[in-house]
Amino acid sequence: MGTQHNIPPNFQKIARHDGIFQENIHDTYQLKTKLKEPTVCPTCSAVFHEGRWQWLEAPANAHQHNCPACQRIHDHFPAGFVTLTGDFSASHHEEILNLIHNLEKKEQVEHPMKRVMAIEKTGDGILITTTDIHLARGIGEAVHNGYQGDLEYHYNPGEMLLRVYWAR
Repeated sequence: MGTQHNIPPNFQKIARHDGIFQENIHDTYQLKTKLKEPTVCPTCSAVFHEGRWQWLEAPANAHQHNCPACQRIHDHFPAGFVTLTGDFSASHHEEILNLIHNLEKKEQVEHPMKRVMAIEKTGDGILITTTDIHLARGIGEAVHNGYQGDLEYHYNPGEMLLRVYWAR
């Protein structure tokens, strides 16, 4: 990609064909101990059942604990940053946002922890923050597959953080 980005230190450029990013360290937002079942997130109502967060009816006797996605949102600490720049992203803003929202809805059916935290207009494009690195990667892939352009990934394994850059 011809555009230079302000890549923070410790980020590694990842090739698109690398697929899913392997976590080298444990994500600090993943629970260190197993929750009692059932547990419900008081913020989003996701239920921890059979070892994972799911969209289920919360039992009346459920314990309460914030899910990792709600905790990231509360802490304002995204796992993924997707930056979209260029004239095309400006002129097709609504169309691209619809693509992103549709992808998020599709992912959330099976993966309640994959959420868009914020979408902000920046001086030269759009910045999307996510609670999950895989959703950030998926957004980059979806925009690239739909509209072509240049796509880059930069992953910081020490911080469990992915930055995705797309331009056209």
